[in-house]
Amino acid sequence: MATVTFKDTTRIFPKAKRPAVDRLNLEVRDGEFLVLVGPSGCGKTTSLRMLAGLEDIDDGTISIDDKDITNVAPRSRDIAMVFQNYALYPHMTVAENMGFALMIQKVRKSEIAERVREAAEILDLKELLDRKPSQLSGGQRQRVAMGRAIVRQPRVFLMDEPLSNLDAKLRVSTRGQIAALQRRLGVTTLYVTHDQVEAMTMGDRVAVMQDGVLQQCDTPQALYGQPVNAFVAGFIGSPAMNIINGTITDDGVTLGSTVIPLSPETRARAGGGTGHVVTVGFRPESLEIVGDGQGFPAVVSVVEQLGAEAYVYASLPDDVGSSVTAVSNIIARVEPGSAPENGDLIHLRIKDGAIFFFDAESGARIT
Repeated sequence: MATVTFKDTTRIFPKAKRPAVDRLNLEVRDGEFLVLVGPSGCGKTTSLRMLAGLEDIDDGTISIDDKDITNVAPRSRDIAMVFQNYALYPHMTVAENMGFALMIQKVRKSEIAERVREAAEILDLKELLDRKPSQLSGGQRQRVAMGRAIVRQPRVFLMDEPLSNLDAKLRVSTRGQIAALQRRLGVTTLYVTHDQVEAMTMGDRVAVMQDGVLQQCDTPQALYGQPVNAFVAGFIGSPAMNIINGTITDDGVTLGSTVIPLSPETRARAGGGTGHVVTVGFRPESLEIVGDGQGFPAVVSVVEQLGAEAYVYASLPDDVGSSVTAVSNIIARVEPGSAPENGDLIHLRIKDGAIFFFDAESGARIT
């Protein structure tokens, strides 16, 4: 096991207008499962490849247990990587694929066989050791790729979107297996994904990146409940948080021509006086349908029925009762039995203490 430390780590690709990774400062604790998440092009895979030695570092350092490995050859870093496409040799059996790296290292055949057997038991692959990759399902191939990493007994696991090639149902079951396996082995793991649900359900901590810059690294619950800025707030959570620019008034905050009433305490939390522009955020699950004259009006455009819950997509109209020239779309989670119909005019209320305020220019959360 090991501790991994990025210190001001930077990668700038030739002819690029901005760094792919910009002064990344991040520590992956000993035995921790840390997930890097963010939209495409945010620098998460580049960060992983720099740690693996597959990408150059233009500035800063990367250390494992306080030993600088910035200029250490990839094969000497004691790291095992699981790729998105599994990268299995088609002409080799499962056992041969899992033990190939050890064979290259000239490990004794008896030890290779023992390590492969142990990994196969952990991953439920004992019955598949004599098969070729073409005879396996996507989930089985993924487990073989995991087994190949496990037999090396590395100090650090790196996983680059290993579930992206699996169907939705298999992704759900496999992510649970990977998380349980990592906790059983206790190996320090850095996992990359663009799927925030995957990140939230698997990671001990989650690091959110945007445009090469680390935005926040914390526990899943802290990211959800205490986002540092509007980007993190909007990225974490499914469906995403409703984020709208508004103007502070004497009665609350105005979104277009719609006034969302706020208590004096909540209004004070928004910062600034009357006329101040602020970004308002509230999650779909923080909204509830109320009677006429309460909350604020919205016109229903789409209702998604998901069985145990329903999502209402609605617009804030310029004129109450009109769906024309909508100011913004919002999403509310409601009980399926109380879901309105398309085109209905409804009234919504934000639950007490569930509204977030962000600086309209910087996006930083106002606390």
